[in-house]
Amino acid sequence: MSILVGTASWTDKTLIDCGRFYPKQARTPEARLRYYASIFPMVEVDASYYAIPAPATAQAWVERTPDTFVFNVKAFRLFTGHQTQPQVLHKDLQQALGARLGAPPRQLYYRDMPGDIVDALWQRFHEALAPLVAGGKLGLVHFQFPPWLQRNREGMAHVAHCMERMAGRTCSIEFRHASWFDGAGAADTLAFVRSLNAVHTVVDGPQGFANSVPMLAEATHPDFALVRLHGRNAGTYNVRGASSAAERFDYDYGDAELHDLAAEVVRLAYKVRNTHVVFNNCDEDKGQRNGISMMRLLAPPQSVPLEQR
Repeated sequence: MSILVGTASWTDKTLIDCGRFYPKQARTPEARLRYYASIFPMVEVDASYYAIPAPATAQAWVERTPDTFVFNVKAFRLFTGHQTQPQVLHKDLQQALGARLGAPPRQLYYRDMPGDIVDALWQRFHEALAPLVAGGKLGLVHFQFPPWLQRNREGMAHVAHCMERMAGRTCSIEFRHASWFDGAGAADTLAFVRSLNAVHTVVDGPQGFANSVPMLAEATHPDFALVRLHGRNAGTYNVRGASSAAERFDYDYGDAELHDLAAEVVRLAYKVRNTHVVFNNCDEDKGQRNGISMMRLLAPPQSVPLEQR
């Protein structure tokens, strides 16, 4: 049984600007990643959600981290059905899209994309993962689907399509519409994720919204479980005009909350070989501080000589 704790990203602006986590000498991306990896055994790459990274970038991540370090990689936003700006595509694909459509729309959606460009994007995403695979450092590829993806025929078909495109990689699935877990639907959703040989994401987050899901600590894959902690700030979770993810997920877990979550993580970890815990409360250094506290809670007790007991 292995439990790895990390945070969603190591490069958030508010984390760097607060000056509390990184030492003053960690002024470069390389220095920051090396320092992060000296504290945590894993991280979730969120930059890949906004644009597909170059393979050379992923190779640098491999070279800057210990042999046992693990990267979970968030899937590119176009794949999951989020609106995507043309500017984040590779230059040649932007040009190909412009030649095909004339003036590309301000926002792109997966359903409207030409098939050959979609194929090229999936191929380049796999190429970006290749250095992590070769280095033995790829954990999960995380698909966080949008709040408007509901549990219906169309929604299930798109999830299955994404898993087919990622054949050969272990993927985690996070839903953000209540329909996936309403009443008896929860069991059906877990069965669906299990049928895809994917990892159900156990989510802790604010409740009471259409994009809220319950914390359902169940495993669907024999090798992996994933717990993602978004914080519990209901006041900012769906705030209109939020300038950043840090504003939405501004939350500092208290000691009692972390203790309860650690107990839930341990119960879940007994069901699988590897459990990943990702703190996504990414305002300043809250996720890092909470993550360090979680690692202390999960650490095995130190052996104490009999005469000192």
